[in-house]
Amino acid sequence: MKLNLPNKITLIRIFMIPIFVAVFFIQPLGLWRFLIAAIVFLLAAATDALDGYIARSRGLVTNLGKFLDPIADKVLVSTAMILLLAAKDEFFGVFGIYCDVLYIATTVCVCVIMARELIISAFRQIAATAGVVMAADKLGKFKTIFQDVSIVVFLAGGAFGDTEFGKILLIVAFCLFAIATVLTVVSGVAYVVNNRAVLKDAN
Repeated sequence: MKLNLPNKITLIRIFMIPIFVAVFFIQPLGLWRFLIAAIVFLLAAATDALDGYIARSRGLVTNLGKFLDPIADKVLVSTAMILLLAAKDEFFGVFGIYCDVLYIATTVCVCVIMARELIISAFRQIAATAGVVMAADKLGKFKTIFQDVSIVVFLAGGAFGDTEFGKILLIVAFCLFAIATVLTVVSGVAYVVNNRAVLKDAN
């Protein structure tokens, strides 16, 4: 099977995920490993827009691309969120007595986001069996942007440790992540409601 350019770019994004994870845990780099990881994540996330643009503009949309692209996006973001929770001291410990509260709130948000993705993935499977193609909506694109940006800011904030600048970045990241969570829920509900006919057809 010959891969076209958009699919190759998508595969590059998938291959960048283990690189992102490896950089995140390279202890000799100290906290700077988070800044490098942020750059890797940003480059990987940027390929999402690139492969989509090329596929649409050149008429290179394929079933393989439709399969790989959402998987690459979800695995990249899910991996990043799990890593953030795994480094509790670096990303939450700087807030002292508020550490546990912020950690629990972020964990809940991560669970909500991942649950939404699983639900929508199942919903798309039902639609596929019914021969219905459901395009991504604008709300979904906005939630992806806020998720990606919040993760980058989180990582950048962790790189500056227990400094005022680091704390400011982390506070901004928490706010962006909260907005991303709200958009995730709203877009998920809107997605199901707007395509509820799929469920009726399946019954």
